[in-house]
Amino acid sequence: MTAAGTHRAILAVWRIEQPRLITSLARLLRDVPLAEDLTQEALVVALERWPETGIPERPGAWLMTTARRRALDHLRRRRMLDQKHGMIVREMEEEEQVMPDLDTPLDDDIGDEMLRLIFTACHPLISREARVALALRMICGLTTEEIARAFLVSDATIAQRIVRAKKTLAESGLAYETPHGEQLSQRLASVLEVVYLIFNEGYTAARGENWLRLQLCNEALRLGRILTSVAPGEPEAHALLALMELNASRAAARTDAAGNPILLLDQNRARWDRLQIQRGLQALKRVEELGGAGGVYALQAAIIACHARAVTAEETDWRRIADLYAELARLLHSPVVELNRAVAVGMVEGPEAALEIIERLGNEPALKDYHLLPSVRGDLLYKLGRYGEARQAFETAAALAENQRERDFLMRRAAQAAGAEAE
Repeated sequence: MTAAGTHRAILAVWRIEQPRLITSLARLLRDVPLAEDLTQEALVVALERWPETGIPERPGAWLMTTARRRALDHLRRRRMLDQKHGMIVREMEEEEQVMPDLDTPLDDDIGDEMLRLIFTACHPLISREARVALALRMICGLTTEEIARAFLVSDATIAQRIVRAKKTLAESGLAYETPHGEQLSQRLASVLEVVYLIFNEGYTAARGENWLRLQLCNEALRLGRILTSVAPGEPEAHALLALMELNASRAAARTDAAGNPILLLDQNRARWDRLQIQRGLQALKRVEELGGAGGVYALQAAIIACHARAVTAEETDWRRIADLYAELARLLHSPVVELNRAVAVGMVEGPEAALEIIERLGNEPALKDYHLLPSVRGDLLYKLGRYGEARQAFETAAALAENQRERDFLMRRAAQAAGAEAE
């Protein structure tokens, strides 16, 4: 393997293993920022050694062993002689030669180490935006750019939020803990947001060469299922699970054999996972039983359920979808929701009605660099036979898209519009 290939392989391994390294070290050290620093040191060692020695058979275990030894060295250097840190040192010394079992869960109220760390990062002392950004960056392994895309803000803004959150964690002495009762409820909304954003990044990757990152989708689904057992009476926990299950049911139909995107209306619905759809609909039914049908995740799940129940694209209840988006827009006041509502309106009232909404969104600062705005605009213009304008819109969208698959797809749409214009 070339040096560049080895470097890419190391970073790929790192992206998978980083969250597990941080969660394990945070449990041992009771210090989340320090755990992150030590995992970064383990990565540096891997970048130095693996190009010469090759990637180990169990790279995650190698990284964990290296990070734990760094943690032990750190504690020794600091000469932490109080009883708590002395106990941690002894525990780590006893386990130093033992290959760690990275899949062993903790016996605690939450029952999952990753989720417990997300709850820790989502402490009320940290602002909502900062706690979500911190959890996504440090614990879930998303890049600053991916998080910025999710929030529709600049990379610098997200970086500042993360720095402030880490500083708060380091200076306040917040414990690595499992919250209970009211404290758990106070953090739940932020935790749900983190899990949903992990799923979204997996469902449509912000960057890279793959449109889907199924590992992230599956991790978010796993966390969502645990959350419904942690908070069984919280309708939005069940609603988020319903939303993710219903979306994930279409995964096999969303790309062709080459990995290129297939839009919803063009998908082979026979490839949708009917069992997963049933799980999603059952979770949505539970939301209704708990009286939470008007929640943010519940409304989104109800929208996706409209698609899931339609045997063919023509049977889709677009009127109900448009009404649900209108209700969601009243709750969130989000330009992205309004953009999605425009698509539904276009299916009900025609492309001209949708284009009116789109043109109003053109002045929204949050959508200035959002590639889906010109993408939707291009599709509507194409349907109206305004092929030259459609081509320009698709080219603009392609220039803004940072995922290679999506960029290629938009350029194919631009070529299609150019061909129609030439006829």
